[in-house]
Amino acid sequence: MKILAICGSLRAASLNAMLLRAAARLAPPDMAILVYEGMAALPLFNPDLDLTPPATVLDLKAQISAADAVLIASPEYAHGVTGVMKNALDWTVSSDVFVNKPVIVFNASPRATHADAALREILGVMSAKILETASVKLPVIGAGLDEDGMLSHPDIAEILKAALLAAKTELQSFPLD
Repeated sequence: MKILAICGSLRAASLNAMLLRAAARLAPPDMAILVYEGMAALPLFNPDLDLTPPATVLDLKAQISAADAVLIASPEYAHGVTGVMKNALDWTVSSDVFVNKPVIVFNASPRATHADAALREILGVMSAKILETASVKLPVIGAGLDEDGMLSHPDIAEILKAALLAAKTELQSFPLD
């Protein structure tokens, strides 16, 4: 089972990126979580380039297509999704890479309700299938945890493990179109 993890932050010390890496380390043996590393290389979305997209965009679409599911963790900026996350999603709108694609949403700040709702709205418009039982809110922001701290924190680690097991269960019964 292959899951592509996408972080909506470019910060070197991004808690959302740490959360995705922690999830990758806690994944069941038959689940591989690959963290997408190309967000900073994506150019600003330009519909004029949609017919002949840059190589970085083709790579993003190929990685999404090849994944059994996508896992997204993104901070909230000014009550919305980050510009980098919106930009990446905009590059995929005219394709079918998210149509019926299972998506898991991790929210590292339970107070960040606006971005979570906006992200879910965008994904819904693109016909992605959000795996609700695997999508969780984790109290990571303000907890002073790094990646290793998330792994050793009993509550955070258990929430992550349960979410990944729920994703595995849902993906095993996910209808193929």
